Amino acid sequence: MTEKLDILGVQVDKVTLEEAQDVVKGYLDGTQCKMIVTPNPEIIMDAVKDMALMDIINGADLVIPDGIGLVYASKILKQPFKERVTGIDFLEKMLEHLNHSQQTIYLLGSKPGVAKKAAEKMKEKYPKLRIAGTHHGYFKKEEEEAVIGEINKVAPNFLCVALGAPKQEAFINQYKGSLKTKAAIGVGGSLDVWAGELKRAPDFYKNNGLEWLYRFIQQPSRYKRLAALPAFMIKILIKGK
Repeated sequence: MTEKLDILGVQVDKVTLEEAQDVVKGYLDGTQCKMIVTPNPEIIMDAVKDMALMDIINGADLVIPDGIGLVYASKILKQPFKERVTGIDFLEKMLEHLNHSQQTIYLLGSKPGVAKKAAEKMKEKYPKLRIAGTHHGYFKKEEEEAVIGEINKVAPNFLCVALGAPKQEAFINQYKGSLKTKAAIGVGGSLDVWAGELKRAPDFYKNNGLEWLYRFIQQPSRYKRLAALPAFMIKILIKGK
């Protein structure tokens, strides 16, 4: 069991990137689907307004501190995280492990063709990585059972779901009892980055906690989501007094 930090009701694990990877390596030796969530301030603010989402996140097996806002919040609350663990950095570490152990991964989500392209790019970098399958995220509610059936036919060791938060978390939570995979994680826009649809922030932005700004530059339509950041910090400052 890892130590947790309560951030506005969301229980976030105080883990480093290496520690998170070690935890999930253990999941891959298990028999049931474990759920991994990577909340940022936007998702936490959604959870503050939606108790069902709060319960989903707090019911996850591992909650990784994504978003520089969470790191700042932990310092204000005088319980600093060891480090920030971004979802895309965590996925990279898991790809390294899956490549080395030759375990399988399934990519679900994003626009048609993106998951397949991301898989091809992953194989270029990690030749021993075994892609169990891919499927786009543009399926209807009534098609979900068929999608789950396709995943279960190949029973991947690791499942990445890129449906956007909080839809991807709700999807994993709903089906984790029937999914034939060892671990499932919501990866947001990571497949778009791997496929080359979006660019990862340059080092200047990453090193200064400004990846959110770089993503906004690429996707101005996210301005409504970014509006949650000031409200998040105000709540944290009040709680930290």
